[in-house]
Amino acid sequence: MADTNAKLTVNGEEYELPIIKGTLGRPVIDIAALQDSGFWSYDPGFKVTAPVESKITYIDGGKGELLHRGYPIDELANNAEYLEVAYALLHGDLPTAEQKAEFFEKIREHTPVHDQLRKFFEGFRRDAHPMAIMVGVVGALSAFYHEDLDVSNEEHREITAIRLIAKMPTLAAMSYKYSQGEPFMYPRNDFNYAENFLYMMFATPADVDYEKNDVITRAMDKIFTLHADHEQNASTSTVRLAGSTGANPYACIAAGIAALWGPSHGGANEAVLEMLDEIGTVENVPEFMEKVKSREVKLMGFGHRVYKNFDPRAQVMKETCDEVLEALGINDPKLELAMALEKIALEDPFFIERNLYPNVDFYSGIILKAIGIPTSMFTVIFALARTSGWISHWLEMHSAPFKIGRPRQLYTGETRRDFVKVEDRK
Repeated sequence: MADTNAKLTVNGEEYELPIIKGTLGRPVIDIAALQDSGFWSYDPGFKVTAPVESKITYIDGGKGELLHRGYPIDELANNAEYLEVAYALLHGDLPTAEQKAEFFEKIREHTPVHDQLRKFFEGFRRDAHPMAIMVGVVGALSAFYHEDLDVSNEEHREITAIRLIAKMPTLAAMSYKYSQGEPFMYPRNDFNYAENFLYMMFATPADVDYEKNDVITRAMDKIFTLHADHEQNASTSTVRLAGSTGANPYACIAAGIAALWGPSHGGANEAVLEMLDEIGTVENVPEFMEKVKSREVKLMGFGHRVYKNFDPRAQVMKETCDEVLEALGINDPKLELAMALEKIALEDPFFIERNLYPNVDFYSGIILKAIGIPTSMFTVIFALARTSGWISHWLEMHSAPFKIGRPRQLYTGETRRDFVKVEDRK
């Protein structure tokens, strides 16, 4: 609700712009009245523009605070399972014991994929990037579950949300198995969400006594939780923009996956490992960090556009990282290299003054490598986890009236000119 108005004078004409306050965060100025002024607003990168109203996630970058439905991210990651967090994102509150059991059972029921989808994978080259496969197969789900695609039907929307969250680990693991030339592993109903994903990733039909590792399972579940949602980021905004056209939800999530693939977004943890490869050895770290200071190279996995303090997800992820490395007893030169980078960033005034702390991508990349997950799968796992957030935003958008997204532009091209026939062009 608007409490007061801001006033903007344009060419001698005064416009009243309502100031609207949310429950947390900065108030917003409703600039819709500018439509009659003859001007558009200009905000590259949407740095100060709020195109939607949402009740799902709140971020205070200055405080380093991240809340899902009001719950702090560290409390969720340390005390709740990922599917409980997914339920809260979807429904607004953490589930009761009865709701939890019912929701978990629904997810288990829908983890398998249509058997014909196996043949769909055969259309991809074996060396295709798993994210390329995910964009295709997730979008193709609309061809297999087309009977429930009426976006105006609440029941259709709900079952689609369940299907997407349930099937993403299966599809992600299938993408990996296909790239390795290994047989697909089907989900097991006696495993939880994270256990199932790890089983489908690493087990083979010959493994009659597959053993679970509780430390790795907990770490994977936390990685899912810490990536579940992050407000109106590039991929979430893409899902909402695609959804505003009335596109089916599978197409919208596929669009989100495509946006997430970029190295400045979901590909950041993959970029961290590539950076470590470029550095080479621990002995090269001081020289590399000096190049960072002189802006000759970019330091991946440190700092964040939103957080001007420590990334709250990184704090949880660092603890998990230490647990995994200790439990596995891994002696990996690349992990030693990562720890050397972390030490400098946490102690050197240059990085401290600029708030270039390790972010969630830095630690998650180290954990995933320690677990044995290849770099090409890092962003796939991010997409798997973020699906609960994406579909929650899609559901929220469809639960109230909305308008198709249609940004304006500042045109700087040619002015009107006459057409010239090809024989007369010079």
